[in-house]
Amino acid sequence: MAPQLHHHDSPGAAVTRRARILSNHLLHRGAPSSYTHQTLLSSNACLSYSPAELTETISFDTKEMRRLLDFHHIAERDWVFGLIEEGEVFNPVKKGGKVFVMPDLNLPFQQQREITMRRTKYLFDKGVHKGCYTENGPEWHMKSFAIQEVLRIYDIALGGQMAVHFFLWGGTIKNLGTKHHEKWLRATENYEIIGCLAMSELGHGSNVHGLETVTTYDSSTGEFVVNTPCESAQKYMISLAADYATHAVVFSQLHINGKNEGIHAFIVQIRDANGKTCPNVRIADCGHKNGLNGLDNGQIWFDKARIPRENLLNRFAEVTPDGQYVSSIKDPKQRFRALLSPGKVGRLAIATTSIYKTKVSLAIAIRYALSRRAFPLTPNGPEVLLLDYPIHQRRLLPLLAKTYAMSFAGNWLKMLFIQEESQSSYKTFHVFSTAFKAVFTWHTMRTLQECREACGAQGIKAENRISLMVAQNDSNLTQAGDNNVLMMEVSKILLSEFLAAKKHKRPLKEFGLEHMNGPSPGFPSQLSSSILRSSQFQIAAMCLRERDLLYRFAAEVSKHQARGETREQAVHLAFQLSKDLSKAFSEHNILKLTIEVEEGLSTGSLKDVLALVRSLYALTCMEEDDTFLRYGYLSAENAAAVREEVSNLCRELRPHALALVSSLGIPDSFLGPIAFDYIEANSWSSSVGGGH
Repeated sequence: MAPQLHHHDSPGAAVTRRARILSNHLLHRGAPSSYTHQTLLSSNACLSYSPAELTETISFDTKEMRRLLDFHHIAERDWVFGLIEEGEVFNPVKKGGKVFVMPDLNLPFQQQREITMRRTKYLFDKGVHKGCYTENGPEWHMKSFAIQEVLRIYDIALGGQMAVHFFLWGGTIKNLGTKHHEKWLRATENYEIIGCLAMSELGHGSNVHGLETVTTYDSSTGEFVVNTPCESAQKYMISLAADYATHAVVFSQLHINGKNEGIHAFIVQIRDANGKTCPNVRIADCGHKNGLNGLDNGQIWFDKARIPRENLLNRFAEVTPDGQYVSSIKDPKQRFRALLSPGKVGRLAIATTSIYKTKVSLAIAIRYALSRRAFPLTPNGPEVLLLDYPIHQRRLLPLLAKTYAMSFAGNWLKMLFIQEESQSSYKTFHVFSTAFKAVFTWHTMRTLQECREACGAQGIKAENRISLMVAQNDSNLTQAGDNNVLMMEVSKILLSEFLAAKKHKRPLKEFGLEHMNGPSPGFPSQLSSSILRSSQFQIAAMCLRERDLLYRFAAEVSKHQARGETREQAVHLAFQLSKDLSKAFSEHNILKLTIEVEEGLSTGSLKDVLALVRSLYALTCMEEDDTFLRYGYLSAENAAAVREEVSNLCRELRPHALALVSSLGIPDSFLGPIAFDYIEANSWSSSVGGGH
């Protein structure tokens, strides 16, 4: 049928238009098998891909920047990256002339579990976790963090499965057991058994004090009897329990001679070597999950299951053969903290590995924005790269700056962990790991979603990874503690330190609160660009906010207590200030740690770029937190100056965008096809194999 004459077409224009359409139609005769993407619409100008490396400049040493970001065990990271790239079990897919390794999360969930286990065994056979208990020590801890960060870049389910077996199950035995438990560690390292950690229950997750599983001692047989007294006491959402785990470390209330001695940990066999459920144990599958079907989560009930007396992890408490309870720690609260101490590595691992997901998503989205064009800015002009639009810079570059800053803070937290293992205060590590876990994982989810949207429809495609990472990372917001609960825990600790210092008339000396011992910092009445970019000003702004919010929080709690509320109730009633304070505490310390990295560099381009990143991080935090305006730390005029400076910093960092994402250390094969030649990746030959 002839094309219709549009009401605005002249007869001559209509003829020209029809001729063009017929010409294109003749060019396409025989399609789809006979044309290629080079000849398609050959009479019209078509977009073509140009690698960002051809047009973007690199002004600093990206290898040195990667060293700052990854911080440790870079050779081991690259070794594990290589193992995954070489293994057929990791689903290598060729798209757009490059090979990508990507988890196949659209398989039926049982197949996902099976392939996750095959991948685990492949890595085990390659020696990835060899020596994890025989070597141990600080060196092994740092190496294991590096391995986990790589594995979770590929697939959280894979990293999670190995972490549960080696670090949660095995780590708990190592930290809470004694010499006669070493046989379990040897069996764990050799994969002769598969272990899980059975702590959370249907009725109690964060509140471990409230666990309802009960274990009693039968002195007539020398056995412990583990029992699930009600449905809410079932062990719930236990990773590796549904299909694979043969043993579990079970956290339970210990009842001895009619007295509850509190939470203790026991080794319980739940399956035999053939995978059959043990007597007096029932296991069910938690079923489908959103994004994490490669990890088998289960429910466990114990029907008065009997275990040997030696299966009590007895580093801090023992039950004698005749049924007497003995503990080296007399204070029940201290004993409880000691029993939970192995779990501290969980929050640390979640925090640091989540940041690596932001690195992947930002590398994909920014590389795509350096090749994808949209809309001309002048009549008949060329279309513009996405990242040359100020709005696109504003979407992605502040998130990149936050990822850099959180990487530096995460590295410091890992060092604090290995020092705390031997000497430092448990409470110091606890407060920082709790705060950073919440802030890092919230940042990760925000970044993943923004990157997904910044890639448009391409961001939805599974092969481009970002939408899959959104689904997978959602669980981190509540795993190892709901983020909102964790932030309240941080503010309660800060309040206790503040009130104790006030009561005993001593200076504050923990958690980075020492700045409160001096006078309150002041601000200039007008904030110029040079002032806003000054690290001294940025730290002063963060300290002022943290200081004021702590005073306000203490006053609010005191007000509620004066009305007859308990301290705990008062803290909950002041929840908004509690959350604001925890955020201020976290962002202040992240900035401080970023400045320390920057100050350790020699003068040069690397330090100059990092100063821009640091300023973008600090000013973005100030712009986004309404407490700066609400409580008058910034005037309306100065708040506007901060906002303008954030846009200026984004514009100045734009030429460094490729170098900044190249420094993240993510191999090309772990990104998505749209990070490179997105046109070829979506061509006829790539999409359907050229008709074959």
